[in-house]
Amino acid sequence: MKNNFAFGRINFILLAISMAIVILGYILMSGSGSTREQFNEAIFDFRHTTLAPIVCFFGYLMMIVAILYRPKANNDNEVTKEEAA
Repeated sequence: MKNNFAFGRINFILLAISMAIVILGYILMSGSGSTREQFNEAIFDFRHTTLAPIVCFFGYLMMIVAILYRPKANNDNEVTKEEAA
């Protein structure tokens, strides 16, 4: 009897990789903020405003690919035999 799960092993691996990419994007986005006494201009640098959102967006796109990915069947004959039974 074959288990019919919605996701295969490759889907879970792709989801884990994409989740790690999103977490990396949020880590890149984090940093020290401004206080009442001193304004920190580093919050407007390239890493915080451009690179981190692009990395997060790429991670979310990879999640969509991981969810929609469907591996091809190895043997079409086996599938038709199982369907016939």
